[in-house]
Amino acid sequence: MDSVAQNYTFRWGIIGCGKIAEKFADDLNIYVPNATLHAVASRDLAKAKDFAEKYKATHAFGSYEEMIQSGLIDVVYIATPHAQHHENTLMCLEAGVPVLCEKAFAINTQMVQEMIAKSQEKNLFLMEAIWTRFHPAINQVEAIIKAGTIGEIKHIAADFGFLAQYDENARLFNPALTGGSLYDIGIYPLFISKLLLGKPSEVKAVATFAPTGVDMNCAVALAFPSGATASLYSTLAAETETTCIIYGTKGKIAISGRFHETFSFTLKLAGEEPQVFQTERNGYGYSYEAIDVQRCLTEGRIENDRLPLQFSLELMELMCEIRSQIGLKYPQEA
Repeated sequence: MDSVAQNYTFRWGIIGCGKIAEKFADDLNIYVPNATLHAVASRDLAKAKDFAEKYKATHAFGSYEEMIQSGLIDVVYIATPHAQHHENTLMCLEAGVPVLCEKAFAINTQMVQEMIAKSQEKNLFLMEAIWTRFHPAINQVEAIIKAGTIGEIKHIAADFGFLAQYDENARLFNPALTGGSLYDIGIYPLFISKLLLGKPSEVKAVATFAPTGVDMNCAVALAFPSGATASLYSTLAAETETTCIIYGTKGKIAISGRFHETFSFTLKLAGEEPQVFQTERNGYGYSYEAIDVQRCLTEGRIENDRLPLQFSLELMELMCEIRSQIGLKYPQEA
């Protein structure tokens, strides 16, 4: 796609007006330079109008298609449930609008491949909204590891869990909305292991299930070509520490307190006192991915060099392999 002027003000649109869209909109308005929330769309016009009023969007639409075809936006953030991501993304790209789409990117590998193919066909930007990738704390952890400070990584242990009130009609437990712990929160431990260790060579997964058939608990063991391993866990049945510990031959890094959105971590080298690092995290933490999307658009990129589409494809392949092992299939795949 063509590059744009350095100081261009990007007109953002949002599809879906749920909780994550609210956080994104709030951060966009406060912390993202050269950006304006220009339009929002919901299938419920009243909801779109309320959202637009609350977050100062110029336009509200009761139809996704109407907003995308309006010519009023330069880039769209898709914040609908996972099951709608594939359809919504293809619609936006077909209409010529660059896309930042929430994770999980889609339901399965084939859908992600089709999304990537459409991006390439239209020469338009596409990125999965793995916001954690762009957080200052994660950037600093990655830099410390690349510098060899903790030596060679040997193991990563990461978890994400909270106690969700069971409701068979709620999104988290609805198979039609790709509910379950894996797609909703298990993606974070999987992401951090892939970011730091690459593509695994061996995958072992087990799970227990809610009455609706989605995974309630999911435990994954990974082995990597480097000789490293990872133990990852997600659950909707208990509140966990939501930490990530990276063990190296010279020391370890502990990212505690909701590691996916943290602003601090501890470095402990063998024989030395622990060092606590404090980093910036503006607002909820969604501004960093939006800023990087605008960087890519300014540079004329169709994918993010820090979060390539191949990364998202391989992450989805991993999630599908886990689903295959635990026996989880969604209705859309029947």
